[in-house]
Amino acid sequence: MSWHPQYRSSKFRHVYGKAASKDKCYDCVPITRNVHDNHFCAVNPHFIAVVTECVGGGAFLVIPIQQTGKLDPHYPKICGHRGNVLDIKWNPFNDFVIASCSEDATVKIWDIPKHLLTRNITNPKKELLGHVRKVDLIEWHPTANNILFSSGYDYKIMIWNLDTKEAVISSPVKILDAHKDVVLSMSFNTDGSLLATACRDRKIRLIDPRAGTVLQEASYKSHRVNKVLFLGNVKKLFSTGTSRWNNRQIALWDQNDLSVPLLEEDLDGSSGLLFPFYDSDTRMLYVVGKGDGNIRYYEISPEKPYLNYLMEYRSHLPQKGIGMMPKRGLEVSACEIFRFYKLIPTKSLIEPISMIVPRRSESYQEDIYPLTTGTQPALTAQEWLNGFNKGPLLVSLRPGSGAVNSLPQFLESESLMKTTDPSQHQGQGGRLLPEGVQKRSEIKDSRNQMKVEKKLLKNEKMHLSNGFDVSECPPPKTENELLQMFYRQQEEIRRLRELVNQRDVQIKQLELELKNLCIDTGSY
Repeated sequence: MSWHPQYRSSKFRHVYGKAASKDKCYDCVPITRNVHDNHFCAVNPHFIAVVTECVGGGAFLVIPIQQTGKLDPHYPKICGHRGNVLDIKWNPFNDFVIASCSEDATVKIWDIPKHLLTRNITNPKKELLGHVRKVDLIEWHPTANNILFSSGYDYKIMIWNLDTKEAVISSPVKILDAHKDVVLSMSFNTDGSLLATACRDRKIRLIDPRAGTVLQEASYKSHRVNKVLFLGNVKKLFSTGTSRWNNRQIALWDQNDLSVPLLEEDLDGSSGLLFPFYDSDTRMLYVVGKGDGNIRYYEISPEKPYLNYLMEYRSHLPQKGIGMMPKRGLEVSACEIFRFYKLIPTKSLIEPISMIVPRRSESYQEDIYPLTTGTQPALTAQEWLNGFNKGPLLVSLRPGSGAVNSLPQFLESESLMKTTDPSQHQGQGGRLLPEGVQKRSEIKDSRNQMKVEKKLLKNEKMHLSNGFDVSECPPPKTENELLQMFYRQQEEIRRLRELVNQRDVQIKQLELELKNLCIDTGSY
């Protein structure tokens, strides 16, 4: 059993779940009746995708995230599969590309238009043919662009490189043949160099995906695993499953030793599956029960007791599946740190549930929003296949801020360092240039710096704020939304004032240097 202390010092001790009002839910959505143990829902800051009922094949809906309320019964579908759709996942680096897998043994990649759908989409961008039985799991690589993993009932995991012009890809770049039964779950570590899997043979495996070798295998008999999750920044694995007495159970494992779990805890006697979700920024872990309305959440610590229980969100409406909004799509002005999209097929409803840190101020809270994963890939597909590893590129969630460690900024800063290198002002043999020429080069360097900063400012203006294009934001409907927009504008005005002040200082410096240069050349 995990230790539940009576008092703990934590910023997230009072986090609570808040269900959206009826007008912000998605109503009349024909959610699939399939009994497969998957999420059936995928979300990004632009769209929510949900697997739906369809006659004569498989289909899913893609609804704009702002289009809440009742759904048109004739709303267009993505319906190119010949069998039921079992899993859908958005590309983490392109909000308009989604992958789907089906009982027809294929994986398809779809381009979603930026405008509203007006007709059914039946032709995929790419089709992946390699599995001989139905495909039930797909996962995008977390840091490499256009690398997709798929797993099927042929007990194989296939790695696909989508960086090709071919519309039909029939040969994966790698096949992992380490399982003797159906793979139930896949999860990557932070840089995507390791893959953890849960199999129907009740074993957890830690795999090097490029080499195809099993590094570790857990065969702990008192915990029958269903889902496994990498807790990358604390080097641990978390799994959900059942105990010997068929109680729902959670377990925590050391990444370097899977012989015995660090802890295991029985939750209840319900029969529904437990879906785990981990937020590496806040180190919060969420456990969502299928078939009930509960969401338990914990805080992970690197030392004992490792798993600290926080609270439980309860609802009388059971969820069949669940979707999760990426951090860049959250409402930071409302101190929202996580958002679920709960599928309720009995009411044909999708209900957003926000996890909120109670704070009095509605300004940006930097302590609960550290740098998080952005939309730029850290590696190309070929670089990752060649053996390179790199952590995700991070962005700030502060409204109006740009990407951190992005490649263009790195290249520009490198070129800036080259132009301002004092060794460049020396002639051959290390002799200094005449003072007037040297000052002219200094002015040229400062002009180059101004050009680079202008280019950065343009890039920053083009950057999406919080995952939404500012020009596409809908007008506020309630007083709270109006206040939130007001605070965002205040923050943006403050940031622009700082930029203007910096420009004024640079202009004065340039004027002073120009004046000194004129005086020096006159006396010379």
